[in-house]
Amino acid sequence: MKTITQSLISERILAITFALALGSLFLYGVGFAQPHQIHDAAHDTRHAIGFPCH
Repeated sequence: MKTITQSLISERILAITFALALGSLFLYGVGFAQPHQIHDAAHDTRHAIGFPCH
């Protein structure tokens, strides 16, 4: 039988994993996007954090 603490820990691990996966998808999805509208919208931010885009 699982205790409340074990359930909370497993839920937190699941939430952290989901957040990391979603964040990575956003970063690489926008970072390597080809349409100019998406590229231009994030262009300055990518350069500010050191993410190469061209």
